[in-house]
Amino acid sequence: MIDDDAAFTLRLARDARDLMAAQRLRYEVFVAELGGTGPLVDHAARLERDDFDPLFDHMLLIDSRRDPAKLEDVVGVYRLLPSDRVGPGGRFYSEDEYDLTALKTSGRRLLELGRSCVHPDYRGGTAMFHLWNGLADYVLERGIEVLFGVASFHGTDVAALAQPLAYLHHHHLAPPALRVRALPPHRAEMNLIPSDGLDRRAAMAGTPALIKAYLRLGGFVGDGAWIDHAFNTTDVCLVMDTEKMSAKHRDFYTRKKAREG
Repeated sequence: MIDDDAAFTLRLARDARDLMAAQRLRYEVFVAELGGTGPLVDHAARLERDDFDPLFDHMLLIDSRRDPAKLEDVVGVYRLLPSDRVGPGGRFYSEDEYDLTALKTSGRRLLELGRSCVHPDYRGGTAMFHLWNGLADYVLERGIEVLFGVASFHGTDVAALAQPLAYLHHHHLAPPALRVRALPPHRAEMNLIPSDGLDRRAAMAGTPALIKAYLRLGGFVGDGAWIDHAFNTTDVCLVMDTEKMSAKHRDFYTRKKAREG
């Protein structure tokens, strides 16, 4: 693990080079490490990209000690799309997997999150904390009310994920007003084990750290999982209502806003 806060800079991508550096890190994590692919993945240049990239803001965590000319300086990324940028009739990335009608008709300011990843050498340190801080600033500055996006379990064997998926369904299902639904034909039911048959320890052990972080902030999951064969993942859609976040996280946002006001 590499960790030196003095070397870190957090900012949005400013140009084509910045975007390529983000796509390079995404390639190393989602393609080289986790075995994913996609129609616009450039294996020769080692870039993971898609048609939605030009629409999104790309939050970058940069380590000044690494070589920007080799696209090595970006060590953490987050992809962000506010709803006012989608436009009438526009689509979110998540709509390939989930029916987002509940969110899109809510009249609230939305932010789609995605493609979050950290370089392997920086996991377990403060890198994700810096990205979360940047996300908090972004949300405050734009008056975002609901955050959402797909998060993934590695692999497509739903039976092997029965404990964590069922735990999410029984304990963290989104309320009807925010309940997005996984779409066929790749929908998978999450209610795989009765609530009295759950093993909480096994469920938590099988849940990725990022999903657990969203849950600690008061996040919910949509109805059903979605099997993404291209990325070799089983996806759930996380939804966070800023009005219903845990008291601890709400206090964190309030302190930030007071300091900046």
